[in-house]
Amino acid sequence: MIKKPLFFIIALLILASAAYAAESRIWGKMLIQNITAYGADDSHGLGPLFTFLQSTYFRKIFFGTVLAVPLVFLLHYLVFGARVFAHGGKKIFFFPLIKRAIHLLAAISFLLLVPTGLIMVFGEYFGGGTLVMTARQVHGVTTVLFLIAVIPMFFSWVLEMLPTFDDIKWMIILGGYLSRAKKEIPAGKFNAGQKMWFWIATIGGAVMIATGGAMYFQDFNLGIANTFGVSQIDLLRACAIVHNSLAMLVIAFFFTHVYMSLFAIKGAITSMITGYKEEEEVQYLHSSFYRKLKQQNKI
Repeated sequence: MIKKPLFFIIALLILASAAYAAESRIWGKMLIQNITAYGADDSHGLGPLFTFLQSTYFRKIFFGTVLAVPLVFLLHYLVFGARVFAHGGKKIFFFPLIKRAIHLLAAISFLLLVPTGLIMVFGEYFGGGTLVMTARQVHGVTTVLFLIAVIPMFFSWVLEMLPTFDDIKWMIILGGYLSRAKKEIPAGKFNAGQKMWFWIATIGGAVMIATGGAMYFQDFNLGIANTFGVSQIDLLRACAIVHNSLAMLVIAFFFTHVYMSLFAIKGAITSMITGYKEEEEVQYLHSSFYRKLKQQNKI
């Protein structure tokens, strides 16, 4: 018997394929003209802003983000190098198998969503055509994959991601990453940087799924626009503005997460493979959590 989650996934993929194949109002040649209120006098509220941002700023900011963030981290690595902790001592269990599986699914999603999204943003420089259309379809299908990951991810980690006073201390010293000294950093099981990425990836990701879905299907004709008192074309413009703005933030934090996992802390990525962190790494980078474990005699 097919389990409900698997049935749900299969049904979504079948419906998506059917919509793509059909000559419908969604995918037909008259798509733009079929969007409710397109060209009407009251449909131009966000037109000038959307056109201004889309033609002047969005691609420049995306390009700046893609170029500047890696360069900043390259400079950081050259100046401060990677943090190295002993790998021969005790290991502390951090992530159970189910959380590692959810994280892997989310990681695969981001590894597909980020490049395909950028291909669409810079489509004209890639020559448009098949590559951009393929990126659009992969982006859309991967959104379903991310939706499957983000819901259990949110409920699995939400309590551990609530802010604490340690987060303020961590922010003041930027996690100690601007120093070569090995000293204890105030942080619980997750530090302030990880918590920011969690909220951006989950809540921000949920908003991106909603706005991206609206842009993907475009002529969804569900009367949602009327609910908000706007024309459907302006609702799509608002979705595009929100989606692009969040995408810039997500890309910057995604690059940061990758850098911290693969380069800034030697061997950090293994904790998401084995579930264990080195004791010394926990002692210095998650000092409050380490002391709590000591008090509970779990170390």
